[in-house]
Amino acid sequence: MFVELGFGTLLALAIVLLFSAFRILREYERGVVFQLGRFWQVKGPGLILLIPMVQQMVRVDLRTVVLDVPPQDVITRDNVSVKVNAVLYFRVLDPQKAIIQVEDFLMATSQLAQTTLRAVLGKHELDELLAERERLNTDIQQVLDAQTDAWGIKVANVEIKHVDLNESMIRAIAKQAEAERERRAKVIHAEGELQASEKLMQAAEMLGRQPGAMQLRYMQTLGAIAGDKSSTIVFPLPIELLKGMADLSGKS
Repeated sequence: MFVELGFGTLLALAIVLLFSAFRILREYERGVVFQLGRFWQVKGPGLILLIPMVQQMVRVDLRTVVLDVPPQDVITRDNVSVKVNAVLYFRVLDPQKAIIQVEDFLMATSQLAQTTLRAVLGKHELDELLAERERLNTDIQQVLDAQTDAWGIKVANVEIKHVDLNESMIRAIAKQAEAERERRAKVIHAEGELQASEKLMQAAEMLGRQPGAMQLRYMQTLGAIAGDKSSTIVFPLPIELLKGMADLSGKS
């Protein structure tokens, strides 16, 4: 009876060990296999056979990971304090490095993204942070990608999500924008006055060269004034016009 019980236990144990030796890895997974504590091979996807008690496997997901970088306190180059958060897109290219070279590549990438965000944005002024996000995204992505390469990780993209300013800074930016709009309005008005004066000077020169044109313009002005019957207008009569009329009467 004891022999039969011992044989049955051994058979059940053998079946359990046999089933535990088989692993199935999905298409986006890889298995980093260690044999007696030493790295042996990267396997997958599909059906994987492991030697029980001798080989161990660590699963690695190769899909793109979306990592939310929590808000960071950043002091810009012009000494403005802001809170900035971002989102990071990365994936594992080398499962062996991701498991062996760093203890927890997800945590390590998250911490590195936070420090890099503060370091890179601290080198720029607030205006650049608000107006040139695409360039700053590229700068952060390149720094992160270079530092995580030793971990077998590829940083594909970094996006700054939100820049949080305090109320006093928001009011200061609004005043600055209003002053800028007023400045532009004054410049546009001055440019219009300059162009109008140039056109008036050209018209005056042309009328001065053609006395007949001056008389015609004068008559047009008289016609416009005559149409307004609400007031009495006294205007001078140019000598040139009288001379022109005298010449016409003399010829007739």
